[in-house]
Amino acid sequence: MKLLSRILSFFAGLAAVSAAIGAIGAWLVYEHYSQGLPDYYQLAAYDPPVTTRIYAGDGRLLAEYAVENRVFVPISAIPKRVINAFLAAEDKSFYSHSGIDIPGLINAVFVNIKNYGTDQRMVGASTITQQVTKNFLLTNERSIERKIKEAILALRIEKAFSKNRILELYLNQIYLGAGNYGVAAAALNYFNKSLDELSIAEAAYLAALPKAPNNYSITRYPEAAKIRRDWVISRMLEDGHITPQEADEARATALEQRKRSREERFEADYFAEEVRRELVQRFGEDGLYKKGLTVKSTIEPRLQEIADRILHKHLVSYDRTQGWRGPLARTDNLDDWKKQLETLGAIPWLDQWRAAMVLEVSAGEALIGFADGSEGLIQLEDLAWARKRDKEGRLGPQVKSVGDVLEVGNVIAVEAKVSEEDKADQVEELTTDAAIAPQMQAAGRPLFLLRQIPEISGALIAMDPHTGRVLAMSGGWSYKQSEFNRATQAQRQPGSSFKPIVYLAALEAGYTPSTIILDAPISINQGPGLPLWEPENFEKNFLGPATMRQGLQKSRNLMTIRMAQTIGMAKVAEVAERLGVVDRMYQTLAMSLGAQETTALRMVRAYAEIVNGGKKVTPTFIDRVQDAQGWTIYRHDERQCDGCQLSSYDGSAPPQLPDTREQVLDPANAYQMVSMLEGVVQRGTASAVKQVGKPLAGKTGTTNDGRDVWFVGFSPDLVAGVYLGFDQPRSLGPKATGGRLSAPIFRDFMIEALAEKPATPFRVPPGVRLVKVNEKTGERWQPGDEGIAIWEAFKPGTEPTGQQQIIEGYANYGQDAGYGSVIPLGYGNNIYGGYSDGGTTIIDSTGVYQGGQPQQPVFGQQPQYPVQGQAPVLVAPGQAVPGQAVPGQTLPGEQLGQQPGLQPGQQQVPGQPQPYPVQQQAPVLIPPQPSGGGDSGLY
Repeated sequence: MKLLSRILSFFAGLAAVSAAIGAIGAWLVYEHYSQGLPDYYQLAAYDPPVTTRIYAGDGRLLAEYAVENRVFVPISAIPKRVINAFLAAEDKSFYSHSGIDIPGLINAVFVNIKNYGTDQRMVGASTITQQVTKNFLLTNERSIERKIKEAILALRIEKAFSKNRILELYLNQIYLGAGNYGVAAAALNYFNKSLDELSIAEAAYLAALPKAPNNYSITRYPEAAKIRRDWVISRMLEDGHITPQEADEARATALEQRKRSREERFEADYFAEEVRRELVQRFGEDGLYKKGLTVKSTIEPRLQEIADRILHKHLVSYDRTQGWRGPLARTDNLDDWKKQLETLGAIPWLDQWRAAMVLEVSAGEALIGFADGSEGLIQLEDLAWARKRDKEGRLGPQVKSVGDVLEVGNVIAVEAKVSEEDKADQVEELTTDAAIAPQMQAAGRPLFLLRQIPEISGALIAMDPHTGRVLAMSGGWSYKQSEFNRATQAQRQPGSSFKPIVYLAALEAGYTPSTIILDAPISINQGPGLPLWEPENFEKNFLGPATMRQGLQKSRNLMTIRMAQTIGMAKVAEVAERLGVVDRMYQTLAMSLGAQETTALRMVRAYAEIVNGGKKVTPTFIDRVQDAQGWTIYRHDERQCDGCQLSSYDGSAPPQLPDTREQVLDPANAYQMVSMLEGVVQRGTASAVKQVGKPLAGKTGTTNDGRDVWFVGFSPDLVAGVYLGFDQPRSLGPKATGGRLSAPIFRDFMIEALAEKPATPFRVPPGVRLVKVNEKTGERWQPGDEGIAIWEAFKPGTEPTGQQQIIEGYANYGQDAGYGSVIPLGYGNNIYGGYSDGGTTIIDSTGVYQGGQPQQPVFGQQPQYPVQGQAPVLVAPGQAVPGQAVPGQTLPGEQLGQQPGLQPGQQQVPGQPQPYPVQQQAPVLIPPQPSGGGDSGLY
């Protein structure tokens, strides 16, 4: 017994010594590996990269941006079913261990010893706490050193944080494959469900992924994915989280991935990109991609869909007039044509069209095939537009056979044919939409139409004129084809759509819509060694003296130049910069015709500030931004609303929001321009827009050689702009104008956009006097007048008085119109004694005549006047205006026998250039006094 006792005492002592040595060794290891460990307290301020989501006006998802696709969900919002699935699969004793699962570790050691030498992968015993340690603080390195550090940190984390906080970190941080981080993002993208909607089978699948998410992909490895899911279901049953019946039902459930519903998303890539740019500008790259912002955009999906569809329709229509440029691809071998189409891959910018292979060609039709094996026909009658162009760019002969256009082996774009009108070349008749009409057939096969991606591009942008909220924006044919946004990035000359800015400057200078401006030939001295600039009207004819309204309605270039020269380009530039058309305008006369480049968005903004009564607006694509905690960190409408925060309605009157917008235009001047632009639609270059049948106004624009064509216009509560042109500018054709190409796009957009809106008239601000005038002469309407009577808007004190000043452009010669000045050309016959194209006199920057004939009506000369039996009298500027003109009367201050145009006592020296009178701008034309019974106007 003593011997046995000694032996036991020896081994006990040996064990004690070994334990002491082991403890010392463990302490030394602990101390060694504890040095330089990461600070685990950073987990207290866990701020993971979270997905930023942008939403459309109707709540649908517009875009997502993230470096890690994650939606953070607090542990209190994660269903028990999901938590139990992960605990069963990863750490069933999570709520009982202290960070390290000792029994699990011993079991893993025995299993690994057993499997040593086989192809079985070593199993681990990492707890959820250890996984959090690895994911947040360490690397994925497989080493003893990392495992020791992981164990040390796990013990410390367990002491510092609650179990629920650790589990919350784990379930939100873990990678679950396919770019999904955290359980919420995985549930949404695998099953299109929120966490509380997941079934047992779906929760089990998510819990099966942490081990090797790429190896259990539903689409790539469906069998392995189901086996792993069913294993998790079995573990949930063993741990008592589900019943046997629930387990059987879950295992019997098919494992299927569900894509997110298209109804929950809205695609508007150009718009989304502008939102992204603005977010980066405001919050930086990290703010956009990591902070989980919730963004409410301004886009209205209904208007955006209309804008995209209408712009596409008109781009295709114009492109059809340019002939056929050839197939997408060609092949000489049709043995495996289906595979060749599959190899071609998706072409996203085909939009709703499909790629097809031409299999057979006859004189009257072509047989085409698709990658899915289906077939269809293209008929000769639908190829009339597809004439090929020669090397000089001229359209070839008419298409008489399908073989003139297509060949076997051509890969082409096609669209289902749903209407006989599809073969028409006119845009108004192009009404293809397979979604609303059945596809036509022939000989038992569906009919298709040949399509090609348009070379021409353009933009359509719509805005709320009162707030600057951009409601729709189409920046080209397809963002997938070209990310270049023609609405915001394309710098193009606006052409005549800029003219309202010139006339606004004139209205501010005291002129009225009835001001008479000379429409006659002019030339401009561009400087030594340079040829004269001789601008022309588009129609290459002249109206003679005409009202400002007529000049804008008929888009007369020469009248615009004369007015700009009279008021000075400095004034025009100031108005253009004030309205945001450009940041800094070159002060040369060519700019008055829209020669300085700008963008469609800037032009729409300027027109918005006209129709809203002269209030400044800042275009925005964003209404509100909230951070990940739901706090609003940006709001476009910054007005303070006193009384809006009541917890319940107390019966008081609704609070009134203040109008804090800056006034950039006099409301009366703004309305005068609205009225004139309404005339452009009713009687001018935009008459195509009248078909909308509601109050609309706007202006066409066409640049030299028809390179860019515009229309910008508005209703009282919606402003829209259209631009068309090639990305590499070239002529759109000799007949290309804003009225022919862009105005119909605006018209079609407004027809649908305003379909359910009442016909609201333009709002007249206080203080404007409406006077019935003759649209042609600008004078008060008289009984028996010829022409059209309109209500013209005037500021008080500026109504027609029977005397008119003809604006000829003499006022500011050589001052700010650029080098040189306007050169009036010739005197001729019109109702006011107007100008024709005879004779030339040059006036240089000194304001001195350089030879030639008189450049204006001689003082006292009586021109022809349309009202028979009455004659006006021309009175020199500075002279008193008589109470009533008497034919043949000597004008006040005029001496009998004095040469017209000279001051009293002044003698003309033969052959010497005569100075232009300093005070003289233009003769004053005094028509006869209005007769009794005329309309005095509506005030």
